[in-house]
Amino acid sequence: MLSHATLLHYWRRLRGSDRFAECQRVLLALGGVILYCLWRNHAAAMIPAMLGVIACALTETEDHWRSRLTTLLITLFCFASVAFAVERLLPLTLPFTLTLGVMTFVLVMLGSISARYATIAGGTLILAVYTMIGTDQPHPSGSFFIEPLQLLAGAAWYGALSLLWSVLSPQLAVRHALARVFDALGDYLETKSALFTPVHGIDRDALLLTLAMQNEQVVEALNDTRIVLIDRIGMRRPRGATAARLQLYFKAQDIHERVSSSHYPYAELAEAFYHSDVLFRCEHILRLQARQCRKQAHALRLRTSLAATTDMSAAHNDLRNAIYALRSTPSSPSEQLLRSLDALLRNIAAIQSLLENDHTPMTLDGEDVALQNPGPQSLSEAWDRITIQLSSRSSRFRHAIRLSIALMAGFGVLRVVHPQHGYWILLTTLLICQPSYGATLSRLLQRVSGTVIGVVIGWATLRLLPAAPWQLLLIVLSGVAFFAARLRRYTIATASITLFVVLCFNQAGNGYEVMWPRLLDTLIGAAIAALSIYLVLPDWQGRQLDQVLSNTLRNDARYLQQIIAQYVHGKRDDLPYRIARREAHNADAALSGMLANMLREPGRQQRGNEDLLRFLTLAHTMLGHISALGAHRQAIDSTPARDTVTLAGNLIVTKLEHLADALLANMPATVPDSEAEQSTMPHADGVQDETARLVLGQLALILTLRDRLASVMKDMRSE
Repeated sequence: MLSHATLLHYWRRLRGSDRFAECQRVLLALGGVILYCLWRNHAAAMIPAMLGVIACALTETEDHWRSRLTTLLITLFCFASVAFAVERLLPLTLPFTLTLGVMTFVLVMLGSISARYATIAGGTLILAVYTMIGTDQPHPSGSFFIEPLQLLAGAAWYGALSLLWSVLSPQLAVRHALARVFDALGDYLETKSALFTPVHGIDRDALLLTLAMQNEQVVEALNDTRIVLIDRIGMRRPRGATAARLQLYFKAQDIHERVSSSHYPYAELAEAFYHSDVLFRCEHILRLQARQCRKQAHALRLRTSLAATTDMSAAHNDLRNAIYALRSTPSSPSEQLLRSLDALLRNIAAIQSLLENDHTPMTLDGEDVALQNPGPQSLSEAWDRITIQLSSRSSRFRHAIRLSIALMAGFGVLRVVHPQHGYWILLTTLLICQPSYGATLSRLLQRVSGTVIGVVIGWATLRLLPAAPWQLLLIVLSGVAFFAARLRRYTIATASITLFVVLCFNQAGNGYEVMWPRLLDTLIGAAIAALSIYLVLPDWQGRQLDQVLSNTLRNDARYLQQIIAQYVHGKRDDLPYRIARREAHNADAALSGMLANMLREPGRQQRGNEDLLRFLTLAHTMLGHISALGAHRQAIDSTPARDTVTLAGNLIVTKLEHLADALLANMPATVPDSEAEQSTMPHADGVQDETARLVLGQLALILTLRDRLASVMKDMRSE
């Protein structure tokens, strides 16, 4: 028997989940449809209305209520247009096939405008298939447009609930987005702490690769939070709860820059301090900070205050004393190593201050709080975003063509193989066919296995629970389970929605009849999706590799250029600096994602995986050294030292841009003479300013990594 405290703990975890609110809305929406249809004796309207609820819930975005109202109206307009068009043209095989292809292409390209429109387009395509499925049901005489109206009624009902939820809880999405950021930062810190373990035999390259992959999660969470905040702020000055969340977002950005910093090669640090406890203390305090990030995420989800802690302060004092003792030893390390340790200590102290206090790195005044809005600012800009993607080099264009052909082929197959109940072929193809081969393969396996599980559970349910009331309850619960699992456990989500479908159609008396056709249609749709991703304009990652690698180096150069300017004029977290920092991390995350997709492609489509993994590791390490310079920004007082730093920084920016140009132009990468380059690089010798000496040391490490990247490029080109 569970205790009261245990039940309370599970309830708090459930209430703090970012899926809880959506699941509540789906529960109310599906339950409301069933109760209304039973009350009004409209059993025939139950299935299309519930499908409308599902389709509208899939198009939901985390917007403020004003934006959500606009989004809902656009969604209902798209739903109505597509539903009535499908109902009208479906009996006409050839016109409908052509219309299906054109409609799919237009809707996918509509996603070029913004992520919001991409979500609406995806939901509209799903609703189109739901409208086709509804045609399997018998229609009373003269009720040609009843089916689309019932779908729209269900969608409007869920949209009204979603709008009401947004009005009553305007900060819910912001809190959950920030919580995801701090959870991702906690994971990043946890992995990074392992790099400081001074133990022989640790595969630090593997840890650095894992760190680069986890940085992708942090960047994605930060980008999602920025979009949610922009929607809340708009053109107004932030105030109240929104201002507090904006400050927390800026704090998370500053923490990210600091935790991604790298002050010295980790392997050399471990070797130099193998007989000291300094690195163990660094590892310990980073783990404590990771735990504090997770506590911050927990507090955000449950709307509680963050508990004070003394562990990090004590650990920081111990680390500072250990470094002081290290300086006092007769055989103290080199000055450069000690300077790196001091910079590391200051960085850890700054992270600790950000985590423990309400201090924010920025003030909410003027331009400092401006956020770059990723959405189009006018209709002409929205149209430009679409037209620029109308090229065979565009991944979205290739996916639009591929999906259009796949759905037309699927419609042709269902007319031949399964003309009455075969629309699950189209739905399976639509949901499995993703822009990349790796994502499609993963979704295929999850979809097929989930469908098998769902069919088995559905068969058992019909045998064990033949009574309609129990089945209606399971319909609601399986729909809720689908939304609870769809983002993280797609196999479970597919099993849940399959059970939902079996039970829904059983209310019309044909539950057993749809089970095996559903499984067969899933296999056919999966085969069509697999063939399309392989044969129709395949978007192999290797074809865009040089572009992504070049973009990574170019954005690193821009970020470094912004940093060097602040060592001249002083620290300022203005919009151009934050854009340069974000784009550098976005490029690093894009490289990580591209390589992850490439590793799942057929062997003959992969290009030098080992060299590419080395490139990612080196590029992420270089970004860490650039971030370290960003973490320690301050104006250098000495004019000669400032000029030396500017000269060295601009020299490396130029070299990074030249390397990026060589990649983009497919030119052979020349490996520079390291000794000759280091001789032309300004050194810290003779520079008295400590900040300038730190900067020059970091720049020398960046130059070394740039040379190693050029060497990796040469190896890739020679294969």
